Amino acid sequence: MASILTALLTLLPARAADWPAWSLPAPLPRPGRADLVYPDWFSGRWQVSDAGLRYEVRFQAGNPGVVGDRAFNAASVGRALLGGELLAVENDPANPNRQIARLAGDLWLESTVVGRRSETGTGRFWADELSLQVVHGTGDPRVSRVETLSRYVLEPDGRISGEQWQATYPSPALGLAARPRHSDHHTLVLTPLVRPISPPLPPGDRAS
Repeated sequence: MASILTALLTLLPARAADWPAWSLPAPLPRPGRADLVYPDWFSGRWQVSDAGLRYEVRFQAGNPGVVGDRAFNAASVGRALLGGELLAVENDPANPNRQIARLAGDLWLESTVVGRRSETGTGRFWADELSLQVVHGTGDPRVSRVETLSRYVLEPDGRISGEQWQATYPSPALGLAARPRHSDHHTLVLTPLVRPISPPLPPGDRAS
């Protein structure tokens, strides 16, 4: 039993080691309508430095645990990448795993998380999400699947260092089994925008 549990807890590091030789299907259970829960140390507002880009992300109390402000975070990343081409991002109020991004040129992107796994250790957090993405416009919809594996480490200075591996796969209409048609790998750093204020020292502990 212990060996099985250990194997389950190391699936995501093993998947990172296999990149870019990934393939679908991946060991990612369906999330249903449950959101991705982060460790408590993610709570708050952060500035992300990512390959020359800078943008803000937010994490807040959810039910249960800490969850990302998905619409805000997606819009923040999207505007850093696309500028004015991204018009708005909206969450599906009935499903935290589904979003609609409205783009210039009368396009809109529907993104739904269809697979997820996470692993939490002391000061470390892994998460792997597979999303079905559909671009709607004047022509036929363009369908793809995007897998993003992330590893985060809480640093002694309060920052969070991250590493992400990503792969884009063709539409499931071409077969559930697939190999990536594009892969990417990058690092990022999350710096707290508002640092906690230390409580005052008791009178006996203050320097004279």
